[in-house]
Amino acid sequence: MHIAIDARIINSSTGRYIERLLHYLQSLDTTNNYTVLVRAKDKNYWKPTASNFTVTVADFADYSFSEQIGFKQLLDKLSPDLVHFCMPQQPILYTGKAVTTIHDLTLLTTYNSDKNWFIFHAKQLVGNYVFKKVAHKSQHILTPTHYVKKSLVEFANISPKKVTTTLEAAEEVHGEPEPYQLVDGKQFIMYVGSQSDYKNIKRLILAHQKLLPHHPDLQLVLVGKTSGKNGAAAGRNKAWCETNKHQNVIFTGFLPDSQLAWLYQNTSAYVFPSLMEGFGLPGLEAMISGAPVVSSKATCLPEVYGDAAEYFDPTDVDDIAITIERVIDDNSLRDELIQKGYRQAAKYSWRRMAEQTYQVYMNILNQKS
Repeated sequence: MHIAIDARIINSSTGRYIERLLHYLQSLDTTNNYTVLVRAKDKNYWKPTASNFTVTVADFADYSFSEQIGFKQLLDKLSPDLVHFCMPQQPILYTGKAVTTIHDLTLLTTYNSDKNWFIFHAKQLVGNYVFKKVAHKSQHILTPTHYVKKSLVEFANISPKKVTTTLEAAEEVHGEPEPYQLVDGKQFIMYVGSQSDYKNIKRLILAHQKLLPHHPDLQLVLVGKTSGKNGAAAGRNKAWCETNKHQNVIFTGFLPDSQLAWLYQNTSAYVFPSLMEGFGLPGLEAMISGAPVVSSKATCLPEVYGDAAEYFDPTDVDDIAITIERVIDDNSLRDELIQKGYRQAAKYSWRRMAEQTYQVYMNILNQKS
């Protein structure tokens, strides 16, 4: 059989899911032939190690006319027995057998001020139609959590039997830990990742400021790019901090894994204040790297983190501050969270995710048309 995998977002934050899927599929399936479809800029980003996997350029922008027309023509030409679209955006008129991964419904329910208002809301309108259409026309849907599955079933009015949850996983940051000099010898809390509005970073910053009267030396370390397309939101948050003269807030910009590993191992708490997630991988990565996690209780996060995190209401700055303080002031609680975090992160497996996905492929390919 010939299976095509739409990997156009492989070089993105969500791309880790695709890269791990491809990595394990190569050892799970040596029989079927796979075509991995990527953007032109990513032609050499991922290189197969198995002879039954090849990379082909599919340079079509998300939610574009070229995606609807040109991408469909390419798929028709390839004529695969099955396509795995690793995101909802896809040619809606494509009629071949398909599996679609829907990571979350964030596009439909949030607005990010780092995006053009008109373009973003136009994408939301298109997205509402596309998500529902895709949910109905795909032979099967994959979601990263039961929360997303339930939300999608309700939104698109489809049968739960059509959706399989394939939990993702985390991997420890590699590299010899190297101290991040700005906080070496100081107490700090941290966050790693993008800073789009729904990540709720401004409330985290305000909660941190509330802690300073009793913890005047406590630093808040925000790891992530502060410029360019992926760092624009962080850049605006940095400017907002400077305008409001918020103290002890460090925007690191990009950091190498060696410094990131050191931060995880030395932080008093990793704080994840997000208002909406499909899986919440950053908190799980913090756990597997030895950081105690303090998390929002929104959406899927309690499902993924279980009892290995202390939770707060992400819309309540006071509750965020109180919960952080409870953890950073109690060494026994911190140690307990660290141990629970290791156990919680160990429950997840990228290989198991790939095995479940492969089984979905086989079930569909073995169905009679």
